[in-house]
Amino acid sequence: MDSPPGGAGRAVPTDGATAPAVMPLLIACALGIEQVALRSALRSGLAGRGGRTHGTGPVTVLRTGMGPKNAEHATARALGTDRHRDAAVIASGFCAGLVPGMNPGDLIVADETRGSHGVTRCTGTGLLVEALSLALPGRTVHTGPLAGSDHVVRGPERAGLRATGAVAVDMESAATLRTALSAGPRPVAAVRVVVDAPEHELVRIGTVSGGISAFRVLRAVIPAFLEWHRSLLLPRR
Repeated sequence: MDSPPGGAGRAVPTDGATAPAVMPLLIACALGIEQVALRSALRSGLAGRGGRTHGTGPVTVLRTGMGPKNAEHATARALGTDRHRDAAVIASGFCAGLVPGMNPGDLIVADETRGSHGVTRCTGTGLLVEALSLALPGRTVHTGPLAGSDHVVRGPERAGLRATGAVAVDMESAATLRTALSAGPRPVAAVRVVVDAPEHELVRIGTVSGGISAFRVLRAVIPAFLEWHRSLLLPRR
């Protein structure tokens, strides 16, 4: 049963299943607007009839709330349930780009996340890049380290993070993936949409064209997430 809008930290099942037969997929995001974009894509047919995922197992969108502490607590709670105990995890939503020349709507696929507790390597980065390029032709996809922060990063602080090699920054991905692996081995990934870039700083998401563009891109990433999820279930040669 779906959580009510604004239910931070509550999982939103998309298929009504109670006992997944195969590896579930948990997509974690912080904001209500991110949850709306991801969940509406699953329900509109982009993920298959009725929100089902063509045999890949149940998909859940989890709104964690903002910040690393909220992400950590919500992810731990979700993975502590029987439904999600063995789930693959994708951290998604919006981010701030750090590289000059980035534009709102550009995609970030992390090869690793970096937070105050260390580095988490991501699974299947190349496959995600390929799947996103097919799902969103013409959109720029950047790969590299995704930095974690406990606050909104602006101005000179961006240059400092860029100097470390990071290509983007957000407040939840590093905490989400670290917590996911702390709960047991599993595939993890982070895919973010740039809503705020060095030449395009936003104050409020959705009030300018850049925020609207990022929302539309986030809504279109679901097929790539499902392709990544499917790949995890294929026998390895």
